[in-house]
Amino acid sequence: MDVAGAVTMNITFLSPVFPTDLKRQSLPFSYVDVAVSSSDGATHDVQLYTDITAEWASADNNAIAQWQYGVIAPAASTSSSRRSMRFDRRKNNGTKLTAPGGIAYHQFYRQTQLAFSETIDQTDYGNWYYATDNVANLTHQSGSDVDVRGAFTKTGQLANTNDTNFRAISDAYPTFGFAVDLGSVGSSSTSTLFTVGLAQEQAVQFDGAKGNVSVPSLWTSYYSDDLDALSFFHDDYSTAAGLATTFDNRVSTDSADAGGPNYVTMTSLAARQAFGGTSLAGTPDTPYLFLKEISSDGNVNTVDVIFPSHPIWLYTNPTLLKLLLDPLFQNQESGQYPNMYSMHDLGTHYPNATGHSDGLDEPQPLEECGNMLIMTLAYAQRAKDTAYLKQHYTILNQWTQYLIEEALIPANQISTDDFAGALANQTNLALKGIIGIGAMAQVANLTGNTADYNNYTDIAQRYITEWQVLGIARDANPPHTTLAYGMNNTYSQLYNLYGDKELNLGLVPQSVYDMESAFYPTVNEQYGVPLDTRHDETKNDEQMLAAATCSANTTAMFIKDIATWINETPTNRAMSDLYNATGGDYPTPDIRFTARPTVGGFFSLLALTPANTGSTATS
Repeated sequence: MDVAGAVTMNITFLSPVFPTDLKRQSLPFSYVDVAVSSSDGATHDVQLYTDITAEWASADNNAIAQWQYGVIAPAASTSSSRRSMRFDRRKNNGTKLTAPGGIAYHQFYRQTQLAFSETIDQTDYGNWYYATDNVANLTHQSGSDVDVRGAFTKTGQLANTNDTNFRAISDAYPTFGFAVDLGSVGSSSTSTLFTVGLAQEQAVQFDGAKGNVSVPSLWTSYYSDDLDALSFFHDDYSTAAGLATTFDNRVSTDSADAGGPNYVTMTSLAARQAFGGTSLAGTPDTPYLFLKEISSDGNVNTVDVIFPSHPIWLYTNPTLLKLLLDPLFQNQESGQYPNMYSMHDLGTHYPNATGHSDGLDEPQPLEECGNMLIMTLAYAQRAKDTAYLKQHYTILNQWTQYLIEEALIPANQISTDDFAGALANQTNLALKGIIGIGAMAQVANLTGNTADYNNYTDIAQRYITEWQVLGIARDANPPHTTLAYGMNNTYSQLYNLYGDKELNLGLVPQSVYDMESAFYPTVNEQYGVPLDTRHDETKNDEQMLAAATCSANTTAMFIKDIATWINETPTNRAMSDLYNATGGDYPTPDIRFTARPTVGGFFSLLALTPANTGSTATS
């Protein structure tokens, strides 16, 4: 960022991703590193200002905010704490040791905490922090936005005063500022580090084997309180940045090898969005990963949101997929869910994973049974965890019975693309159910249930043969699968084919792969292939599941279209996964999918390569 042609500001926003280090990954904070240098060859006296407002505390602007300012004291000796000596990041060479000054922080929160509550997708409980190094030339102030920002504008510093008039968020917007006098800045960069984050001791309500209980955030197992966690995170910047660079380089290198520079654009953007939709909870002995279906309806651990995201978990650390599946298994195996098929989600709105004891969750029975079977086997294959399959064999077998009854000729129902409406005999949905049966055959084989293996293998092979008669428009030019049986003038993306390939089932003939790969370019539009003939909308996550089943040329087509959309999109929020294939905008003003973790599906190519899949780790 150029400032008046005299100074350059390089601002790094970093939310580190630690797939195999659950202790670090559990910390709910991010970094903002501001580096300033002269750009005109002269030295300049520079003062840096930044603030945050109480609007972060709640989306209810009438709620009363409360706040305080404090300093985390440095440790007394090197033996008692990592904070005994520390690097002053403001020094030009970044290495000069100075006397410790601790960490200065603004803490603010909703005065009346509404535990496990959200307003417009924004939490209503927990403590927000904005922190930086407590250096000699740091000043701070809280007050109205006009007063705090005005003070810096007039004097280049703040008054070191604290507003004690706790009030509504929209009442003279409470603002919490820092100002740092950087002194004389030359061509060498001078950096200032800030940490921002939300500390919630209790992560979710969860209806599991012990009934409905509050589950703590995982970080509370490692740190004594908010400030201990904040202190560790802030001081860990050098290590965290190094690990983040290592992770990012791995994603970049693997993506470039798999799909070229356009694919790097996609995966590098998607990684933190996928991880950002999750929260680690529980204890080191019993950790869970809870996922929020952000923006669409707020469900917890939605099975058909985990499914499109699951390639990133397989690629980075298969254990993460297990931690997403564990609470779903626990709820249903403890008798909390009355239906014989798999539940759709673990709770109507995050962070309330309180299940559906009435069985009235959104009904996607065929979709979710297939998803659970495919993902469970995918995890077990990557992690070599046959015990997990044995542990859940009974309920996996129960869901398979449902698929045997319903998969080949699907009833009138919705699929994961519920916004498109219900339809009977959906070709792509039927395929997911058949692959689910095939997956169960492999589960049976791995667990020594030979009779089940033979039975389910025979059923899956018979069904896939019949499916090819029912669901393929062979008289079309070129031939392709249909949206629904008998509707030969229609088509649908066959993204559910991905399950056959990732599990290496060999159930679906190669001719089907080749047929779809040849067909997609004939219906491709500006930003990709529409989901089906009912609408012009497409989903980038599902396009990438389909792309991973195609020839190199067709895969490259999908990747190019999505990368082009990323660079040209008219959407104005965090990356969407649903948009019009032509024009690229949201489908309607009322349907604006935003920041959803489904974009983990961008990693579909990387999850197929055994050498790329992450090592498992739980702490």
